[in-house]
Amino acid sequence: MAEGNGNNEKPNGDEQDPAGQVPADSETAAPGETSAADSGAEGDALAQAEQILNSADVPPQPSAAGSPEAAELRNDLLRLQAEYVNYRKRVERDRDVAREMAVIGVLNSLMPVLDDIDAARQHGDLAEGPFASIANKLENSLKTYGLGRIDEVGVEFDPNIHEALIQQQSPDVQLDTVTQILRAGYKSNDRVLRAAQVIVSVPEQ
Repeated sequence: MAEGNGNNEKPNGDEQDPAGQVPADSETAAPGETSAADSGAEGDALAQAEQILNSADVPPQPSAAGSPEAAELRNDLLRLQAEYVNYRKRVERDRDVAREMAVIGVLNSLMPVLDDIDAARQHGDLAEGPFASIANKLENSLKTYGLGRIDEVGVEFDPNIHEALIQQQSPDVQLDTVTQILRAGYKSNDRVLRAAQVIVSVPEQ
C-alpha cells in the first residue's frame, strides 16, 4: 500500500510549473507598456499646451534678426513711436494755447474796469475805504494770472508797448522818452494785450 500512497502525492505549492516560469503580477505593467503610457501622457500635455497657446492672443513671433521683415517691423515701430511723441507734444501745446487764450479773454474783458479804477484813483476816490480794498484785491488777483501793467515813466519809447498820442521836443532828453502815461497798457506774461497811450519827449532838432 505504500506504493499507492507514493503515486497519490500532490505537488508542493512552492514548486515551479513544468516550464520553469513564474507568472507575472497582473498589476505590474511591462516595460513596453510603461513607455507607451508615458508617451501618451506627454502627447496629451503637448496637445493641451498648443491648444492654450492657440486660444490665447499671442502676438506672432518676430522674424529672425537681420532679416528684411525684422528691419521693416523695426522701422514701423520707430515711425509709430515718433508719431505718438509728436502727437503728445501737439496736444500739450494746443492745451497750453487754449488755456492762455481763455485767460487773455478774461483779462481783456476786465480792462474797462481797471481803467475805471485808475480814473477813480487819480481823482482821489480810492484813497481809502472799502472800495480801495476791493480794487487792490482785484488787481492783485489778476497778477496771479500773469497780468502786468505798462505804466513806467522815464523809459525809452518802445513802439511795441507804447502808443504815442502826443510828441513834444525837450532839451532834457537824448532819446525819445516817455514822460507821461495817459492810459496804462497791459500785458500777459510776454504778450502785449494793450499798448500804453503816452506822451513822448523827443530831443530838440
